[in-house]
Amino acid sequence: MRIWLNGTLRTEQEAGVSVFDHGLTVGDGVFETMKTVDGAPFALTRHLDRLARSAAGLGLPAPDLAELRRACHETVAASPHPLGRLRLTYTGGSAPMGSDRAETVTPTVLAAHFPITRRPDTTAAVTVRWTRNERGALSGLKTTSYGENVVALAAARARAATEAIFPNTTGALCEGTGTNVFVVLGSRAWTPPLSSGALAGVTRALVLEWTDAQEAELPMDALERAEEVFLTSTTRDVQAVARLDGRDLPAAPGPVTAEAMRVFAERAAADVDP
Repeated sequence: MRIWLNGTLRTEQEAGVSVFDHGLTVGDGVFETMKTVDGAPFALTRHLDRLARSAAGLGLPAPDLAELRRACHETVAASPHPLGRLRLTYTGGSAPMGSDRAETVTPTVLAAHFPITRRPDTTAAVTVRWTRNERGALSGLKTTSYGENVVALAAARARAATEAIFPNTTGALCEGTGTNVFVVLGSRAWTPPLSSGALAGVTRALVLEWTDAQEAELPMDALERAEEVFLTSTTRDVQAVARLDGRDLPAAPGPVTAEAMRVFAERAAADVDP
């Protein structure tokens, strides 16, 4: 595997960052994960735009998007896979220990490409008691501060599920650890608005554009009342939930979810950078 680090492709053994990198010491960084198909990163422009928004929200210097685009393409070309996960990370670089950044920030840019397999059409999810803070400083930013997700996902795995779903501080439905959540009520798919604290998922946005799904404030019990539930993310695309908190949804994927899966697959195949 070849790793892109600060403008140069290196081997795994050569690719090392400072032990004082702010992304390592305090989680001062942002990242994007992209699916690749036959060497092409999917929705690359949308992902780079979101990374720039996250960097601005965190107060990091504006990234050079042309360099990041080059990093993505060269990393994928150097370590090709038929179906892959491309991870692009952008941190605050070397800094003093503690929350203060260096007086002059020199960001660390890291890209790596890993093989993946196609996800199953259905999965299991659980809800967790911890909340997303929709008014927090990091709300809506895709940062490397993922400790809450690690804890919640471990709790989901312990319950034989692949995803944990959070409420926000008001008790409304928010998102999963790495997914956006859609519920089908009245034969239409609904997903929480970004004001709920949910991340502006790229796949979420495309589903809203390509189907008749809509945004709405949703209480957590919408999951109990839903005719269907599905998750969206870069590597899951559209994935039906067949079991939620031990409740089986035996028809999964139901008709609305199946149609969203079909449309997404068709449109994504027609345009690698929609």
